[in-house]
Amino acid sequence: MAKKGQVFIQYTEQLKSEAIRLYESGVSSREVAKQLNIRSKCQVLVWVKKSQNGVSLEDGRGQNTFHKGRPKTKFASLEEELAYVKAENEYLKKQYPNLHKE
Repeated sequence: MAKKGQVFIQYTEQLKSEAIRLYESGVSSREVAKQLNIRSKCQVLVWVKKSQNGVSLEDGRGQNTFHKGRPKTKFASLEEELAYVKAENEYLKKQYPNLHKE
């Protein structure tokens, strides 16, 4: 979790690619981090793993790669979504009858 006042460093694509190349040529992640002034050897390992899995190394800000909770439901049509919302509404009315006095 980010701390108040914490400064985040953004690394360029070229630096990430160079770090991966060095690591794959046999240099330890600690040495790669030291040579390229990267804060942590773990960051190098994350980039290497992403590279091996075929994931893009571009800046991931705004992209939540790890979602918590139930995945969002996808609907094929507007009518299907409307039926879902109506059923959900009826379910909530049954769960909390005191909230929906008519």
